[in-house]
Amino acid sequence: MAHPLISVIVVNLNGKNYLGECLNSLGQQTLKDLEIMVVDNGSEDGSVEYVRANFGPEIRLVRNQRNEGFAGGNNRGIRMARGKYVALLNNDAVADRRWLEELMKAAEADPRVGMVASKIYLQGYEKVIDNVGHLIYPDGLNRGRGRLEVDHGQFDQKEEVLFPSGCAALYRREMLEEIGPFDEDFFAYGDDTDIGLKGRLAGWKCLFVPTAVVHHRYSQSSGAYSPLKAFLVERNRVWIVVKYFPLPLLLKSPFYTLYRFLLQAYGALAGRGAAGKFAAQYSSWRLLKVLLRAYGSAIRGIPKMWRKRKDIQKFTRVPKSEIFDWFHRFGISAREIALKE
Repeated sequence: MAHPLISVIVVNLNGKNYLGECLNSLGQQTLKDLEIMVVDNGSEDGSVEYVRANFGPEIRLVRNQRNEGFAGGNNRGIRMARGKYVALLNNDAVADRRWLEELMKAAEADPRVGMVASKIYLQGYEKVIDNVGHLIYPDGLNRGRGRLEVDHGQFDQKEEVLFPSGCAALYRREMLEEIGPFDEDFFAYGDDTDIGLKGRLAGWKCLFVPTAVVHHRYSQSSGAYSPLKAFLVERNRVWIVVKYFPLPLLLKSPFYTLYRFLLQAYGALAGRGAAGKFAAQYSSWRLLKVLLRAYGSAIRGIPKMWRKRKDIQKFTRVPKSEIFDWFHRFGISAREIALKE
């Protein structure tokens, strides 16, 4: 199609075992005005050959010679996409048949909606929520709204959320052209936070649509509690603070982090939360080493992030009062972010 309504981008790295189910779910969408793109980040498991053999010209296959990360992979797809909207879907996710149609209807109903969030369930669990949009802690960490809750209808209303999970989201091309692409310095994790906050600062809204349903295998690419994930999450949340937080909150952020660390230290000893899971799988000392390395990398990147902060301020349209209000409306407690999985 020369100008499809939606371009769907699936970034893949050695995900051959999941790609078939993911791509078949896209081929069965009720909305047919779309193109499907697989951006392969240098897979070595036969993913490229699998897509060619099983899907042929139905899929636009884009090959990177090396792993460009979630941010770099999606950016390459976005540059080549032809749709009015860009949808992202993880390679380990499966979309319900009406997923794209429901996302598109919400976006078309309001021209100031730049992002649309899906209802994402954990694959293999009966009605257990992965996330329904994201919440944010005042030191830059975020967590999926409703994560690990059993769905009893508590998230069945269409409503505004802060930003969507990049696992399964719709973005308006007009917004992406205004604010720019994903920040490839993030590589992975926190990149959906980055582009979500950037869009919000430019005045775009984000809606959660409960009828746009996806089932997701959580953190299959890097491991739910891997050293790489821990490093990227902690480093990138520092960069989020530097790029986006109002100065008073930026200065207070280390105190929020200290309180979170105290709770996570307890979690590591008690086997609770992500810190507890990491310590059980590796060790508390390994976790400390990862955090020190993350902070070294974060500090080295602060001058670059500060320059980006100044660029973002050029198109910021929302007042600081609204930004502070986000932390009340879409905030999360230290206890929840530290002691829950």
